[in-house]
Order: sequence, then structure tokens, then C-alpha cells
Amino acid sequence: MERRSFLKSLLGIFSLSTFITFLYPLFRFLSPGAHSAKKIQVTIPKTKIPAGEAYRTTFDNTPVMVVHHPNKGYIALSRVCTHLGCLVNYDRSVDRLICPCHGANFTIEGKVISGPAPAPLARYPVSVKGENIIIG
Repeated sequence: MERRSFLKSLLGIFSLSTFITFLYPLFRFLSPGAHSAKKIQVTIPKTKIPAGEAYRTTFDNTPVMVVHHPNKGYIALSRVCTHLGCLVNYDRSVDRLICPCHGANFTIEGKVISGPAPAPLARYPVSVKGENIIIG
């Protein structure tokens, strides 16, 4: 085999591997994932969240806080602050969610009141069935 034909073959192999390297992530991005087909739900007994209290859990690998507000019922919000990702806490005395890192304040619905947070907290659907609270 001549040197020139060897180098052409080697260039063809490298070109094909580069093409496949870019094609595979594109295929994974465009194909529907198995994760989107699953319906994820979290069930919490009502007894774990008395009126005026909050309960911490995870939903789809995201920290979530479920608040039992006396006037608004059960509300499920992401605990991840939209500023830098710190975990917010519920302050019952002022009826707000407060980020301990940079002082962002959120309403009980997750809307930004003050602070550096650029967007509201993600809200999750909540339904009550019997003696259980279902998120998702």
C-alpha cells in the first residue's frame, strides 16, 4: 500500500468518526426520550403538612416545597432560587419564601417580591385525592 492511499484511508476513517461524533448527540436531541413518556408523581399524606406549614421533598430530582396555606390550599414550588440556585426556605411569620444566600423574597405563589432573582419559582401541579396530596 502506498503512503498516499494509506493517508487517504486514515483521513476517511477520521472524517467518518467525526461525523458520527456530531450525529449521535443530534439524534439523541431530536428523538423523544423515555423520560418524557413517564408520568412522575409524588404522594404525600395530608397529615404530614398541617395548615400554615411547609413540607420539603423532591420531585423529578428537583427540591420542592409544598406549603399548606390556610386560604390558598396546597401549593408546590421549586426550592431552587432562580438567581444562583440556592435552596429557599418558607418563613411562616411573613408568609414568604426567602433565599438565604442573597436575600431574594418570593410570594407564596413563587413570584419575586425583591432581591436579585430574575424569575419566579417553578410551580408544580397539586391535586388532593382522599387523604393524599399528589404532586405532578
